[in-house]
Amino acid sequence: MSDSHTSPSSANLDLAQPQLAVVPIPQPTRIGVSISQKVSKRAVVRNRIKRRIRAALRQLLPELLPGWLVVITVRPSAVECCYEEFLQELEQLLIKAEVLDGGSRRHFL
Repeated sequence: MSDSHTSPSSANLDLAQPQLAVVPIPQPTRIGVSISQKVSKRAVVRNRIKRRIRAALRQLLPELLPGWLVVITVRPSAVECCYEEFLQELEQLLIKAEVLDGGSRRHFL
């Protein structure tokens, strides 16, 4: 299956950081956050992480290129992260995935 959004070089990019991994899929733009109980058994902790990620995504939303389904998978080390770390990692990963307009290079921190 060939899409105009992916190229052979970008399809094999490692889109992971210590706390997050991103899987971009060409579609109408939608974003999902997946966090398992392996990250934390406590729903309060998992929900706090999701809120921080959603807040970071709201800042990045104007720079997102249209036509993507982005799945953000939270890793266990994210329990210790603050909002600024999520924002920085999301920006780096989405630029690397060519989902975020990296041409403007507007840093959000």
